[in-house]
Amino acid sequence: MQGTPSLTRPRRPTRTIHVGDVAVGGEAPITVQSMTNTDTRDTDATQAQIDALAEAGADIVRVSCPDQASAVALKTLVANASVPLIADIHFDHRLALSALESGVHGLRINPGNIGSKARVAQVVDAARERRVPIRIGVNAGSLEKHLLEKYGEPCPDAMVESALDHIRILEDLDYPEIKVSLKASDVAMTVAAYRLLSEQVNYPLHLGITEAGGLLPGSVKSAIGLGLLLIEGIGDTLRVSLSADPVEEVRVGFEILKTLGLRFRGVNIISCPTCARQTFSVIETVAALEKRLGHVREPISLSVIGCVVNGPGEARESDVGLVGGEGGHLLYRQGDPSGKLNDAEMVETLAREVEARAEAMRREKAEMEETERKAETDTAT
Repeated sequence: MQGTPSLTRPRRPTRTIHVGDVAVGGEAPITVQSMTNTDTRDTDATQAQIDALAEAGADIVRVSCPDQASAVALKTLVANASVPLIADIHFDHRLALSALESGVHGLRINPGNIGSKARVAQVVDAARERRVPIRIGVNAGSLEKHLLEKYGEPCPDAMVESALDHIRILEDLDYPEIKVSLKASDVAMTVAAYRLLSEQVNYPLHLGITEAGGLLPGSVKSAIGLGLLLIEGIGDTLRVSLSADPVEEVRVGFEILKTLGLRFRGVNIISCPTCARQTFSVIETVAALEKRLGHVREPISLSVIGCVVNGPGEARESDVGLVGGEGGHLLYRQGDPSGKLNDAEMVETLAREVEARAEAMRREKAEMEETERKAETDTAT
């Protein structure tokens, strides 16, 4: 039987770096990042947001560090975070040194913008001692003056030249623990810049469309821009930048990866756009299920179809399915019809079915890991 062809090309080979215990690049899964928007000095509020992002699935969280008090606050945040934290720093090398002393797992800093080579060397030495990688973050809105004079305006060539200049500084200091981003609010410019740089370096690339806008337009821009690059095998980690709750950035990021078949996390709800044939409110039902099942991390498919035209076909291919019907809505388990539900009970019943499937998957995984552990122990003895 012929399978579905892959939408993406093989990943571009890159170095592997580690942000805390999370691998980025090489053969590691493409990671999803977000950034807090709280006052970093307010450790309670910032910690709550880090926890929410981690619960949503963020692999790495970035925290802005605009002043010394924020750099000191990072120590408390690092101690309590369940995911690696990156300190976002501009211009002041002392903030980078303080953030490293606080135990951050990564730095976002452009070495050409923090002063003399001696200051850059101080930061690199401190990062090397702690094995902390540095992300060079080029942004079309803040290119160096000499590049704007050379090219006349922000453009892909200017962005790539900026990145290479910053990379060269770290390479001269023999520090290859680098990842790079080339972000613009213009999708075409961003895509072109990443394509150019990917042909010249083998460092992991952090993808993103900067200042993409609110939830809907920003998600669309990001899906198109990041999707084009990911399809070409370009990109090792990503952030969807939205003027919205940062948790939405994580959700959109995973949806992009799931759609491309690059990573699977959480419930994939397959639902119809609704029409006059629907026998229950699909829109309300899906909204309730998304809220109810946000905690599930296992990759489970759930189809919610309002009528029998496409419903049975989708349900047969899903872990859990619901097909609308006039005499009651048909529940499917693992592709087989398994009874009828009425409007009042269907959301909670579907949620319990998904949770039961998730629990079964966790048990299967634990049993497999235990079997492998025993096999390794037997081999060793």
